[in-house]
Amino acid sequence: MNLNKVSIIPPDFVIVVSYNISGGDIMKESYSTSEVAKIIGIHPNTVRLYEDLNLITSPKRKANGYRIFTKLHIDQFKIARLAFEVEVLQNGLRKRAVEIVKTCAACEFDKAIELTSQYLDKVQSERQNAEEAIDIVENILSGHKEEYEEISLTRKEAASYLNVTIDTLRNWELNGLLITKRKENGYRIYTYNDIERLKIIYSLRCANYSLSAILRMLNALSNESETNIKDVIDTPKEDDDIITAYDRLLTSLFHAGDNARKIYYLLIKMKEEYTLLC
Repeated sequence: MNLNKVSIIPPDFVIVVSYNISGGDIMKESYSTSEVAKIIGIHPNTVRLYEDLNLITSPKRKANGYRIFTKLHIDQFKIARLAFEVEVLQNGLRKRAVEIVKTCAACEFDKAIELTSQYLDKVQSERQNAEEAIDIVENILSGHKEEYEEISLTRKEAASYLNVTIDTLRNWELNGLLITKRKENGYRIYTYNDIERLKIIYSLRCANYSLSAILRMLNALSNESETNIKDVIDTPKEDDDIITAYDRLLTSLFHAGDNARKIYYLLIKMKEEYTLLC
């Protein structure tokens, strides 16, 4: 594996992962289901679910059928919890996180390390796309003219100009991102200002910002032209009913990368400690 690919791992990076493990627990050779649940901070049923989903190595059992967990399982739970802490779904990132966890559960540590390296590269790429989208929006806004050319496009023409489908335009309008004027016959027309607004929406959607985050930013710009775009688009309102990772895209990608770095170094440690035991 080419370690140089992991370009977003600083050389002085320090892992800090806190779990409820006492001094006596660290020295134990085995743990019960309830003990694992207490250490990781999850319900005992979740411990069993992780086993059913192949997210940890299947534990051995006592004669009475009770599971016997080891420190290997504790570390595998740490990997899984870090991988799933941030719900980032776009472009296969969630699927990649699941693959890392399952590969670790299979004790294929070299492969898991390589997958984590690839995941980090992908997160870095997504962060770059998200940042570039903000730059595009700022460039569009800085080039906005008070005196603009008069244009009047139909929905079909506007969709063709932006290289999106008519249904996409309709979706954006239904979600309040754009309100268009209509002709006397009821047909929508798209003006210069509408097209500029649609360019902003398109750029941000391509970078996987949520519709609600985009609407929040557009509303803020309508009220104050000097609004800090990056702050507004990455900070949901307190009264928002549903908040997802896409509403805090920049923050979510940052935390996903941070957790992946912790996973990377934990996997190296696990490879050294458990390779001969699996």
